[in-house]
Formats: sequence, C-alpha cells, structure tokens
Amino acid sequence: MASRGTVRAVNGLTRRWAAGLSDDGTVFAAAGVWPLLGLLADGAAGPAREELSDALGIPADAAATAARELLSTLGATPGLTAALGLWTRASLPLEPAWLDRLPADVHGQLTGDPVTDQSALDAWTAKCTQGQIEAMPVAVDDGPLLVLADALTLRTDWIRPFETGVTEVATGPWSGGDLSCLFRTTALLNRVGVAESAAGPLTELQVIGTRGIDVHLYLGTPQATARQVLTAAVDVLHDRRRVIPGDHLPTGTPGPGLTVARVPSTDREPRLHVSTVPFTLRSHHDLLARRELFGLGTAADASRGHFPGISAEPLAVQAAAQSTTATFGARGFRSAAVTAMGACAAGVPRYPFRVREISACFDRPFGFLALHRASRLVLNAGWVTDPDPVEEPSADW
Repeated sequence: MASRGTVRAVNGLTRRWAAGLSDDGTVFAAAGVWPLLGLLADGAAGPAREELSDALGIPADAAATAARELLSTLGATPGLTAALGLWTRASLPLEPAWLDRLPADVHGQLTGDPVTDQSALDAWTAKCTQGQIEAMPVAVDDGPLLVLADALTLRTDWIRPFETGVTEVATGPWSGGDLSCLFRTTALLNRVGVAESAAGPLTELQVIGTRGIDVHLYLGTPQATARQVLTAAVDVLHDRRRVIPGDHLPTGTPGPGLTVARVPSTDREPRLHVSTVPFTLRSHHDLLARRELFGLGTAADASRGHFPGISAEPLAVQAAAQSTTATFGARGFRSAAVTAMGACAAGVPRYPFRVREISACFDRPFGFLALHRASRLVLNAGWVTDPDPVEEPSADW
C-alpha cells in the first residue's frame, strides 16, 4: 500500500505541474510520471540523482520501493489498472540489482528496427489503455537503448447518474449558443462546499463514483486562472478545515457559481441542484519542455552518463512524454495516461415547510481532480475549456 508520504509527494508534483499551466484545456497525470522518476532516481548518480529526488519529494534511496508500492496500489485498486514496461536493446547490459527491483515480467527487447519497435510499443499502449490511447508518447526513430513506460487507466461510474439536456449560457466564454448539460438534484448538501484560497473563493463539487474513485470539480472566480484554481484544489484536498460545507453556507451567493436560499417546500428535504457539462480532453505533454519540474535537467544532458545503477553503459534521458485522455459524462468518468515515462400530485400544492436550496452551476471553464477517495491520491487533473458539443446521447459508454 502506498504510504501517506508517497501520496503527498505525488500530489505535490501534481500541484507544481498545475502551477505552470496555461489556461488552455488540458489533462495530466502526475501519478503516471512519478513512478518512472522514482525508478530512474534509484539508478541515478550525482546531480541527476539529487534533482530527481527533489522532483519526487522523497530521498532517492527510497524511490524504487515507493514507486513499486505506488504501482502495486494502483493496480490493485478496483476501477484502476496500472502497467509498467521496460524495453532494452540486447546489447545494453543492465545492473541486476536495479532490474530485480522492478515488478516481474515487465522486461522486453528492442530489436533496433524503428518500425518493428514502434509497432510493438504502440500495441502495448493500446492494450494497456483499452484502446483509449493508441500510440506510445515517445517515438523510437532514434533507436533508443532503453524505453521505460507506464500506463494508468481509470474508470468509475457515478453512484447517481446525471440527467442530460441542453442549456444556453447567457454570459461568459460559453455564451452564444446551445450547450450540452448534465444535471441532477440531491438532498446531500455537503457534496458542495466553498474554500478560501489565494485566488479567492473556490467552489468544490464532489461527484461520487463507484469503487472508491471520485471526481471533484472546482470553480473559481471569473478572473482565476487554471494554475490558481488547480493548485488551490490540491491544497484543499489536504486541508479540509478550509472548506465550508453546503449545510453551513450563508444564503446568497457564497461562492462562484453558487446560490443559497430558503424556499417553500412540500417536505423537509433540502435540495442541491447541480448543473455542469460533459467533456472529453486529450493532451500530449513533452516532459523535457519542463525538465526542471521533473528533475530531468541534468539527466537529459547527453554529454555524459547519469545512471550507473541501471547500466554500466553511459545513459541519458533522450525523450520523456505523456499522452492523456479523460471523459466526463452522464454515467461516469474514464481516463488513461501513458508516460514513457422527481412527479408531483395533482391539484394545488401546499408548502408547509421552508428548506435550504443550493444551486451549483459550472457554466464556464473549471478544473477537476480525479482521486482515490480513501487516500486522496490525485490520479489525474485537468482544466475544462471546451465542453462536448450538443449531440444525440450514445448508447455506448
């Protein structure tokens, strides 16, 4: 089982990655990068080892064990699958101690033929992501000696599915046309809350899924950027005292996209009305474009070797990338990341009660975190700028 320290370390990388985002729609999975960095750190030496340790947030001496435990935990969690792959040229000698610390049956061979090797790695990618991602995010055109990759897939179905419909937004970047809409009503007010952050108030909506995997949606002020919202969201995960739950929110508009009122009702049940949008995101991240974030500054220097614990042959990181996809719909959420690294009675109703009614509307760009409920490990994160277009609902999920 991954330790609390490992969870905080992975979420820390998620936060730092989010801090460098633009406001374009994106999805990323630090939980897919972190284990690979851990395995590299285990075999690194000198400045490369120090930089990888800093990026990981744990000592390099503990990195291989933590990476292996994280991959094992992910793979054993219902709704998640995790796979690790290592491919090397036959001519590359590997240090037995490093290889022995990898999970069993992950080592394959590279032939040196780019077409054959690319086809094999792409087939592994498609198989491990159930077809959600079809190609390995790094190419083998330059004939690498070693490729280390992992694949992480996630699927959760909502405990209560959303209803689907079409709405029109009056203001903001999504105004001016019909918009696909997901909506539902619950009596569980504490599914929503408001937290204060450095960027101002942040509205959090918890969408509860099966198998202990949830997706939290985060809406900031209209001025808040993607990096501000997502970094604050990770902070809120680990400091729940900052969140005012729905049943304690004052009436009025206590948070972005929120209204709270006391309304007449035929029963005593409070109500939380939620509306959001379906979305599908696909992203490709060149990790070497932000090599300092991932501790790969020195490791990518090809003038000398940095991984004597992996091989006596001098090795440097030639390419590092992640391909990620995520779909949020009426019935659930699924994602994949590969890193290579109500009816009413007839007649006139009576309203003998007044109840709390909250409306939460996500009708402009917002962030999300998909997470393991028990540990609060962030599995992937993203920023939604382009909802799915209005179309007939598909029978296939």
